[in-house]
Amino acid sequence: MNIKQRPNHKIYIQVLRQMSPEKRLLKAFELSEFTRQLFIHGLHKRFPQLPDEEFRKILMERLNKCHNRNY
Repeated sequence: MNIKQRPNHKIYIQVLRQMSPEKRLLKAFELSEFTRQLFIHGLHKRFPQLPDEEFRKILMERLNKCHNRNY
């Protein structure tokens, strides 16, 4: 049972199907980078006082936890 409404899902699928494989891949890269930047921004808001080196250490630890270990 899907509780969440998705009124534009059919339009979204149509748009994806009209894109070339190259454009879909570029969009995937764009969304991945956007997600990464959003994650970093949120981490900066959570730890605003950390020095760059400490922040980078926490960032790398958290990104490592997110890594898909199936490969």
